[in-house]
Amino acid sequence: MLKQRILTAAVLAPLVVAGIFYLPFEMFVGAIAIVTLLGHWEWTKFVTPLSRIKHFITPAILLAVSLVALPFDVSSLNLVVSGATAVALIGALWWLLASGMVLSYPNKTAWWRDSGVMRQVFGVLTLLPFMWSVLYLRAQEYNVDSLMGAKLVLLVCLLVWSADSGAYFAGKRFGKRKMAPNVSPNKTIEGLLGGMLAAMVVTVTFADLLDIPFSSLPVLGLIALVTAFASVLGDLAESMFKRVAGVKDSGNILPGHGGILDRIDSLTAAFPVFTVMYSLLS
Repeated sequence: MLKQRILTAAVLAPLVVAGIFYLPFEMFVGAIAIVTLLGHWEWTKFVTPLSRIKHFITPAILLAVSLVALPFDVSSLNLVVSGATAVALIGALWWLLASGMVLSYPNKTAWWRDSGVMRQVFGVLTLLPFMWSVLYLRAQEYNVDSLMGAKLVLLVCLLVWSADSGAYFAGKRFGKRKMAPNVSPNKTIEGLLGGMLAAMVVTVTFADLLDIPFSSLPVLGLIALVTAFASVLGDLAESMFKRVAGVKDSGNILPGHGGILDRIDSLTAAFPVFTVMYSLLS
């Protein structure tokens, strides 16, 4: 299993970075839309193991409608107030609600636990804001510097990956107090703090190396800390939905890793939160 995970990551990571930097914007939109659609398909396992196609149709239509209703050319996405940032804000607010759901689980679940409709709505709130946040960031200053947005997208990925690694090692070494034992017994408050610290250091370092401007170092540190916290909640939220649905992995498309959602769960929370804070504070 470990060998499979390493091999898959060794192949996947360079492809992801190459796609971020070298795909023309229109093709990048298509690639992110495909990833989002795959995520929606896997989310149907959290709604019901039966009639998955029926529960896939609605989010697929909503994704298509969003691409028609919201302009995704770089000029429109560069606007300070745009449809993409509004969708990102909805996503950020959803993660605020999801945080409370995770921390109160398994109590106070009656309003959504047995409702397939609510769980389907949660999938839309998770994946559509993720997609539009990525597109918004990738479009930043595209007509001036076509790689600036790519650097921002990569920065968020590095932030999340470092938060995940930092939480793992800090939790292994110092972890004592459980963060959300009913959802993920292995995650600790010490691990969370270690992950947030690692994310802040990596974000500040690579923002400088990649020459990404921010209004100030404290603002960048704040964005990193809040985004890292959101990424942890994204991971916990997917774990919670999997527990309720009684599934181990969202899929098996990635050998050793599970499904697409198992790899992007933290990113689905991090991108909307980072996007809103970046648009307001940077």
